[in-house]
Amino acid sequence: MKKPVRSIDEPEPEQKAPRADRPPSEGFVVVVDGHFKSEFETAEAAESSGRTLKSTYPMLKIEIYDAATRVRTLLDQDT
Repeated sequence: MKKPVRSIDEPEPEQKAPRADRPPSEGFVVVVDGHFKSEFETAEAAESSGRTLKSTYPMLKIEIYDAATRVRTLLDQDT
């Protein structure tokens, strides 16, 4: 299979793939067993997603990471 040929005038396509080994710089992230997973604009959206995961898989350790303050908050199973 041949790769498409780009001319010199064409800019490189932007690749905005998040790095799994670096914390994000903005927003809120669901952290599952120490690994960054889904990013959200608001804490409420991240918490809602985390609670859905926690209700389905109660054995997981789920935290919400606030990129602005660099603080992780553990989601309790009860709440």
